Amino acid sequence: MKKILVTGGLGFIGSHVVVELQNSGFEVVIIDDLSNSKIDVLEQITKISNIKPDFYQIDLRDKKAVSSFFNDGTIDGVIHFAAFKAVGESVQKPLDYYENNINALVYLLQEMKNRNIDHFIFSSSCTVYGQADELPITEDAPVKIAESPYGNTKQIGEEIIKDSCKAYDMNAIALRYFNPIGAHKSVKIGELPLGVPQNLIPFITQTAAGIREELAVFGDDYPTPDGTAIRDYIHVVDLAKAHVKALQRLLNKDNEENFEFFNVGTGKGSSVMEIIKTFEEVTQQSLNYKIVARREGDITAAYADTTKANEVLGWKPQETLEKALLSAWKWQQKQE
Repeated sequence: MKKILVTGGLGFIGSHVVVELQNSGFEVVIIDDLSNSKIDVLEQITKISNIKPDFYQIDLRDKKAVSSFFNDGTIDGVIHFAAFKAVGESVQKPLDYYENNINALVYLLQEMKNRNIDHFIFSSSCTVYGQADELPITEDAPVKIAESPYGNTKQIGEEIIKDSCKAYDMNAIALRYFNPIGAHKSVKIGELPLGVPQNLIPFITQTAAGIREELAVFGDDYPTPDGTAIRDYIHVVDLAKAHVKALQRLLNKDNEENFEFFNVGTGKGSSVMEIIKTFEEVTQQSLNYKIVARREGDITAAYADTTKANEVLGWKPQETLEKALLSAWKWQQKQE
C-alpha cells in the first residue's frame, strides 16, 4: 500500500482528496497547521472512509519540523495543498502569501530530493493564466503577469517545481483548478472558512442562513452578458478524483514528461448572477444581495478547456452545478 502525504489535508479540498485516496486503497498521512481548518475534520474523514489517517500538526514554514517529519517514516508521494488562497487578502498581505506559499513548497521539495521521493502533485490554479486572451482556456494559453500575489505564488510555485524536476529527476503534476464548490454527499465534510468567507459559495450559503446580512456582488459592469464576472465552478468531489488520477499516472509511470499540468474544471462558465439564481432555484431560498465595486485582482471571465484532462488523465467531471450548490446548502444547514 502506497503511503501518500497530503499537506493541508484537513482543508476544504484536501479533506475530500484524503477520502478519495483512502477509498482508492492508499494509506494517507495528513499535515495541517489548522490555520484555516479544524481538527474535527479528521473525525469526519474517519467516519466517511472507516479509516483514520495519521495526522501531524506542523507549520510547513518551520524547516526543522518538516525535516523531522520526513525523518520518521517512508512517504511514496506528496499532494501539496497547504497554502493561503484568497485573492483579495493576498493583495493586502503579499509578504504573508510569499512566505507561506513559497517557503513551504521549497522545504517540501528539498526533503523529497534528499530522500528520493519521486511523486508530487501540486495544487495550482487557473489564476496563472490571468485574463486569458481566448476562452475556454487551454493548457497552451500563456501564463500572464499575475493579477494578485496569490496568483503569483502559483506561477512561481510551478516554476520551482519545473526547475526541480529538471535538476533532480523528479516527477510532478500541477493541477490548475478552476472554482471548487460543494460538499461530500455524506455532508460530513465541506467548505468551512474561518472568519469572513473569501469565496462566493460560502458567502452565498451564509447569507441564505442569515449569518451574513447580505451578499456583496463585486461589480456588474464587466463585459459579460449580465455584467457580472464568469467562473468555472466544479464539484469538489470531481476535483478530488482528478488528484487520484494524477497520482496514479505518476505511480504507473504513464507521464510523458517529468512535469505536466492539467486544467481541472467543467468547461462551462457561469456568472455570479447565474450562480445566485441557480442557488435560489435549487434551495428555494431567497438571497439578499447588493452590487458593490469591483474587487482588486479579479478578472472578467475564466473557464476551462478540459480536453487534455479528459483524454490524457482519463478524468471527466460527473456532478452538476445544481447538485454542487445543493450540497453546499445542505452542508451549511448542518453547521447551524
